[in-house]
Amino acid sequence: MQKSVILLLLFFNLQFLFAQQFDILIKGGHVIDPKNNIDGIFDVAIAHGKIMRIARGIDPKNGSKVIDVRGKYVVPGLVDIHTHDFYGPDPERHFCNGTESLLPDSFAFRSGVTTVVDAGSSGWKDFPVFKKKIIDSSKTRVFAFLNIVGAGMRGRISEQDTNDMDGKKTAMIAQQYHDYIVGIKLAHYKGPEWKPVDEAILAGNLANIPLMIDFGENTSPLSLEELFLKHMRPGDIFTHCFAELKGREYIVDTGTKKIKTFVWEAKKKGILFDVGYGEISFSLSQAIPAIDSGFYPNSISTDMHAARKNKMKDMLEIMSEFLALGMNIREVIGMVTWNPAKEIRHKELGNISKGAIADITILHVRNNDIAYHDHAGHTLVGTKKFVCEMTIKGGKIVYNKRSTL
Repeated sequence: MQKSVILLLLFFNLQFLFAQQFDILIKGGHVIDPKNNIDGIFDVAIAHGKIMRIARGIDPKNGSKVIDVRGKYVVPGLVDIHTHDFYGPDPERHFCNGTESLLPDSFAFRSGVTTVVDAGSSGWKDFPVFKKKIIDSSKTRVFAFLNIVGAGMRGRISEQDTNDMDGKKTAMIAQQYHDYIVGIKLAHYKGPEWKPVDEAILAGNLANIPLMIDFGENTSPLSLEELFLKHMRPGDIFTHCFAELKGREYIVDTGTKKIKTFVWEAKKKGILFDVGYGEISFSLSQAIPAIDSGFYPNSISTDMHAARKNKMKDMLEIMSEFLALGMNIREVIGMVTWNPAKEIRHKELGNISKGAIADITILHVRNNDIAYHDHAGHTLVGTKKFVCEMTIKGGKIVYNKRSTL
C-alpha cells in the first residue's frame, strides 16, 4: 500500500514537472518563418534558450511565463548585415574605433534586431581590438565583414591606399577569427584600378567567405557589368543596391527606368543584392522602378552609423518603407531574417525551427499614413508601420515595449 502511494505521488510530481517545461510560451501570434514556410497562427514554446515547440493550442499551464500576442506577428530575431559598430572616442578614426560608429546595444534590440554585422569598420590591423572592445562586451550578437584596407575605415583618404590592401593578411585574420568574421568588405574606393576588388576576392577565396562590395566613386565609374560578371562570385553581396550617387553606375537605367540586362544576369549568376539604406545610399528613383519590375533585394539592412544620426532610419522604418514600395509582409520578413542569415552562412539564425536558438521578435503592424523621403527629395506615401513590441534573444527578453527591463 505504501509503495503504491509513493508511486502515485511520484507520478503526479512528474506530471507537475513536465507541465512547467517551458520558460516562455508565446500564445496566439501570427508566426512568419520563411525558412520553414510557416505563415499562420501558432504558439511558440521556449526553454533553455531554444525553440522547443511550434504548434496550435499549447496548454498555457506548460509555460512559466505566458505572453499573449494575439493580433501580433511572431518572427525570427531580425538580422542586420550592414551596420557600423566599432565605436571609439577618436573622431579622426571615423568608423574604426571612432565616433562615426554606434554601439550596437544602443539601437538593435528596440528595433527587433538580435544580430548585427559590422560592415568593414575594422581591417586586419584593428580587428582584435574591435573584438575585445565591442563584440565581446555587447549583448547584441555581433559579427563582422573585415575591410580589405588593413587600417579599416579611418576616413576616405586612407581607404584609397592600395598598398594597404593585402588579401593574404586579411585572409589570415579572417581565418584566425572565423567564429566572428563572416566576410570581406570593400568600400569607398574612388580610383580607376581593379586591385582593391582583386585583393578582396583573393581574401575571400583564401578564407572561403563571401565579399560585400560598396562600389566607390570615380569621374569615370568602374563598370558594374564587369564587376558583376567578371569579378564577383556567387554568394558575394552588392550593397547600397538602390543608391543613385554621383560618380557611380546604377542598376536602373535612369533614362528607360528599367533594370539593366546585365543586372538580371548577375542575379541569375548568384550575386546577392543588399539595401544598405544609410544616410544617402538609398534612392526611391532606383527602388521604385526596380520593385515594380520584380527586382527585389535579397536582404534589407540599415547601414546604421552615427553620422547625422537624426537622418538615419532604423530597421523597422526601412521595412515599413518596403511595404509602401509594394512588397508584402512575408517578403519583407524574409529579407531581414532567413535571407541575411544565409548570406553570412549562419543558418542557425533567422528561423524558428525546433531546436533553433530562441531569437524572436514580436511585431505589430499599425495602420499609419506616413511619408518617406529620400536624400534627393523624392517622396513615397505608405499606410502601414512596423512596431517592435518585444525582442527575445537566446530565450531571454531583452526589450519589452510595455515595460522597462
